[in-house]
Amino acid sequence: MPTPMEMLRQDHEKVSELLEKLTATTTRAEKTRPELLEQITAELEVHTAIEEEIFYPALREAASSNGDKEQIAEGYEEHRAVKRLVLPDLQQTEVTSVEFGGRAKVLKELVTHHAEEEEEELFDLAEQLLSAEQLDELA
Repeated sequence: MPTPMEMLRQDHEKVSELLEKLTATTTRAEKTRPELLEQITAELEVHTAIEEEIFYPALREAASSNGDKEQIAEGYEEHRAVKRLVLPDLQQTEVTSVEFGGRAKVLKELVTHHAEEEEEELFDLAEQLLSAEQLDELA
Protein backbone atom coordinates (compact mmCIF):
# COMPACT_ATOMS: atom_id res chain seq x y z
CA MET A 1 0.00 0.00 0.00
CA PRO A 2 1.40 3.43 -0.89
CA THR A 3 2.18 5.82 1.94
CA PRO A 4 0.06 8.96 2.37
CA MET A 5 3.03 10.97 1.10
CA GLU A 6 3.25 8.87 -2.08
CA MET A 7 -0.47 9.34 -2.66
CA LEU A 8 -0.23 13.10 -2.14
CA ARG A 9 2.84 13.25 -4.40
CA GLN A 10 0.83 11.54 -7.16
CA ASP A 11 -1.88 14.18 -6.72
CA HIS A 12 0.77 16.91 -6.96
CA GLU A 13 2.03 15.43 -10.24
CA LYS A 14 -1.47 15.21 -11.70
CA VAL A 15 -2.32 18.82 -10.80
CA SER A 16 1.08 19.96 -12.04
CA GLU A 17 0.47 18.35 -15.43
CA LEU A 18 -2.95 20.00 -15.70
CA LEU A 19 -1.50 23.40 -14.73
CA GLU A 20 1.25 22.95 -17.29
CA LYS A 21 -1.37 22.30 -19.98
CA LEU A 22 -3.42 25.30 -18.85
CA THR A 23 -0.49 27.72 -18.87
CA ALA A 24 0.53 26.48 -22.31
CA THR A 25 -2.82 27.54 -23.80
CA THR A 26 -3.40 30.78 -25.66
CA THR A 27 -6.26 33.26 -25.71
CA ARG A 28 -7.79 31.18 -28.53
CA ALA A 29 -8.30 28.14 -26.24
CA GLU A 30 -11.91 29.07 -25.61
CA LYS A 31 -13.01 25.48 -24.95
CA THR A 32 -9.81 24.01 -23.55
CA ARG A 33 -9.19 26.59 -20.81
CA PRO A 34 -12.56 26.14 -19.04
CA GLU A 35 -12.26 22.34 -19.27
CA LEU A 36 -8.76 22.35 -17.79
CA LEU A 37 -9.76 24.85 -15.11
CA GLU A 38 -12.70 22.64 -14.12
CA GLN A 39 -10.40 19.61 -13.83
CA ILE A 40 -7.83 21.58 -11.81
CA THR A 41 -10.52 22.90 -9.49
CA ALA A 42 -11.90 19.41 -8.86
CA GLU A 43 -8.44 17.96 -8.22
CA LEU A 44 -7.48 20.78 -5.87
CA GLU A 45 -10.74 20.49 -3.92
CA VAL A 46 -10.25 16.78 -3.27
CA HIS A 47 -6.53 17.14 -2.55
CA THR A 48 -6.88 20.02 -0.11
CA ALA A 49 -9.77 18.31 1.68
CA ILE A 50 -7.61 15.21 2.23
CA GLU A 51 -4.72 17.31 3.51
CA GLU A 52 -6.83 19.58 5.72
CA GLU A 53 -9.08 16.88 7.16
CA ILE A 54 -6.62 13.99 7.51
CA PHE A 55 -2.94 14.71 6.88
CA TYR A 56 -2.39 18.13 8.46
CA PRO A 57 -4.41 17.38 11.63
CA ALA A 58 -2.36 14.21 12.23
CA LEU A 59 0.85 16.20 11.78
CA ARG A 60 -0.36 19.03 13.99
CA GLU A 61 -1.32 16.61 16.75
CA ALA A 62 2.11 14.94 16.64
CA ALA A 63 4.11 18.18 16.33
CA SER A 64 5.68 19.52 19.49
CA SER A 65 7.93 22.34 18.32
CA ASN A 66 6.67 25.74 17.26
CA GLY A 67 8.79 25.47 14.10
CA ASP A 68 6.97 22.30 13.04
CA LYS A 69 3.60 23.84 13.89
CA GLU A 70 4.47 26.92 11.83
CA GLN A 71 5.30 24.75 8.79
CA ILE A 72 1.91 23.09 9.08
CA ALA A 73 0.16 26.45 9.53
CA GLU A 74 1.91 27.74 6.40
CA GLY A 75 0.45 24.83 4.44
CA TYR A 76 -3.03 25.77 5.59
CA GLU A 77 -2.43 29.42 4.66
CA GLU A 78 -1.24 28.50 1.17
CA HIS A 79 -4.39 26.45 0.69
CA ARG A 80 -6.46 29.40 1.87
CA ALA A 81 -4.75 31.78 -0.56
CA VAL A 82 -5.44 29.48 -3.50
CA LYS A 83 -9.02 28.58 -2.50
CA ARG A 84 -10.22 32.04 -1.51
CA LEU A 85 -8.20 34.40 -3.69
CA VAL A 86 -6.33 33.05 -6.68
CA LEU A 87 -8.63 30.29 -7.92
CA PRO A 88 -11.90 32.27 -7.60
CA ASP A 89 -10.25 35.22 -9.35
CA LEU A 90 -9.12 32.99 -12.21
CA GLN A 91 -12.57 31.39 -12.46
CA GLN A 92 -14.13 34.83 -12.92
CA THR A 93 -11.64 35.91 -15.58
CA GLU A 94 -12.63 35.84 -19.25
CA VAL A 95 -10.86 32.77 -20.69
CA THR A 96 -9.92 34.54 -23.91
CA SER A 97 -8.20 37.40 -22.10
CA VAL A 98 -4.47 37.83 -21.58
CA GLU A 99 -5.23 38.29 -17.86
CA PHE A 100 -6.40 34.69 -17.74
CA GLY A 101 -3.00 33.49 -18.89
CA GLY A 102 -1.21 35.62 -16.31
CA ARG A 103 -3.48 34.51 -13.50
CA ALA A 104 -3.13 30.86 -14.54
CA LYS A 105 0.64 31.25 -14.24
CA VAL A 106 0.29 32.73 -10.75
CA LEU A 107 -1.88 29.77 -9.74
CA LYS A 108 0.69 27.38 -11.16
CA GLU A 109 3.53 29.10 -9.30
CA LEU A 110 1.67 29.03 -5.98
CA VAL A 111 0.63 25.39 -6.31
CA THR A 112 4.10 24.34 -7.46
CA HIS A 113 5.74 26.18 -4.56
CA HIS A 114 3.30 24.62 -2.11
CA ALA A 115 3.81 21.09 -3.47
CA GLU A 116 7.60 21.45 -3.37
CA GLU A 117 7.52 22.65 0.25
CA GLU A 118 5.27 19.78 1.25
CA GLU A 119 7.42 17.21 -0.49
CA GLU A 120 10.70 18.63 0.79
CA GLU A 121 9.63 19.53 4.33
CA LEU A 122 6.25 18.26 5.51
CA PHE A 123 6.61 14.75 4.12
CA ASP A 124 9.94 14.36 5.96
CA LEU A 125 8.30 15.78 9.06
CA ALA A 126 5.48 13.23 8.77
CA GLU A 127 8.01 10.39 8.61
CA GLN A 128 9.74 11.76 11.71
CA LEU A 129 6.64 12.42 13.77
CA LEU A 130 4.33 9.57 12.80
CA SER A 131 4.86 5.85 13.30
CA ALA A 132 4.57 3.36 10.45
CA GLU A 133 1.21 2.30 11.89
CA GLN A 134 -0.05 5.88 11.97
CA LEU A 135 1.06 6.40 8.35
CA ASP A 136 -0.70 3.19 7.30
CA GLU A 137 -3.85 4.37 9.07
CA LEU A 138 -3.70 7.73 7.26
CA ALA A 139 -3.31 5.99 3.90
